[in-house]
Amino acid sequence: MTGALAKHYAEALADAVLAPNSGLSSDAGREQLRQAAETVTGSEELMKALLSPAVNKTRKQAVIGKLADVLGLDRLIKNFLLVVVSHRRTRELKAMQQEFELIVDERTGWIPARIESARELTAEQRGEIEKALGEKLGKFVRANYQVNPALIGGIRAHVGSREFDASVRGKLEGMRSRLLAQL
Repeated sequence: MTGALAKHYAEALADAVLAPNSGLSSDAGREQLRQAAETVTGSEELMKALLSPAVNKTRKQAVIGKLADVLGLDRLIKNFLLVVVSHRRTRELKAMQQEFELIVDERTGWIPARIESARELTAEQRGEIEKALGEKLGKFVRANYQVNPALIGGIRAHVGSREFDASVRGKLEGMRSRLLAQL
């Protein structure tokens, strides 16, 4: 039920942020919610206070207000946090933040990708890879990069359920399979 609940809250926030006159860009909304979620879930004392029935609603609202001021949060993100806390859903905040990012990406034409390379890639190389994948898929690519020395050379990209393997290791394994098939 937590996944469905997180998605419900995330969709409501995405509707508000992506509304024509929201005044908050989707990227700024993503970053602000990520920062707020990390701050709240990263502090055991803050989580205890926000979850505790001994702390009254007014005090919890004051804490969220102060947090929003310190972090420089937009009114939409601040109000979202107030709703989450008042409905005692603080435990699900991190899941809501992750769902929000997925929903915003989907609605704005972005697709997440995990790209592995044998060595660290330069900004120029990353840009070329993202552009090539984006053109192939017809979407913008939001890539997460990882170094995997086992690839020997080249890259391997995981986008949704698809995998694009342009690594030396992948080519060697392909040659091995073809040779074994001929025996």
